This record gives sequence, C-alpha cells and structure tokens, in this order.
Amino acid sequence: MIYKGSCHCGQVTFEVEGELTQVMDCNCSICSRKGALMWFVPRDKLRLLTPEDKLSTYTFNTHTIKHRFCPTCGIHPFGEGTDPQGNRMAAINVRCLEGVKLASLPVKHFDGRSR
Repeated sequence: MIYKGSCHCGQVTFEVEGELTQVMDCNCSICSRKGALMWFVPRDKLRLLTPEDKLSTYTFNTHTIKHRFCPTCGIHPFGEGTDPQGNRMAAINVRCLEGVKLASLPVKHFDGRSR
C-alpha cells in the first residue's frame, strides 16, 4: 500500500510504500518529546515529493540518525539512518500519514532511553 504524508503546513510531502502492521513508541530523549509513533521501512520505499532543500535536519549524540523536519512548522515527519546490518532505513512518523487509524495499530515499546 502507498501512504501519503506531510508536515503540518504541507511544505514537506512524501509517499511511503509498505505494509503498516505495527508502530514503535520509543522513550529516548527526542522521540518522547516529539510524541512520534515510528514505522520503519527501507529508505527506497520513501519518496519525497518535496525538494530535499525544503527539509531541515537535526542530529545529536552519535549523529547516525538524520531527524528530518519542516523548517516552517517544525513537524518531524521522518528520520533516516542505517540499521545494524548496514541497510538504509527510514523511520516514518505515522502521525504524519493520511488516513491511518492509529488506535488500530499494535504499539511496540522500545527503551531507547537506556541505550
């Protein structure tokens, strides 16, 4: 299935393809503050519909994850990084996807604070 997503103001838009069967709620310092529910997909399944220069990027700690956000409204629709096997991945904030019923998705809790 292909999902459409965006930031709040619509400056950042994208499509992502995959089967959305579960989301992750991480308690690390940034995820808990953003309130994001993340869905991980191979990076090539995320297609930006907005030019990349319209996005801002935030990194911290080991600088291995690029937290992408809209410089206008501040919403973080996705992040980019590499998994332990070396695969390029995207972490989609499902709260930014259109038509997703969040209450119907199982939530896996991840203890990122302890890492």
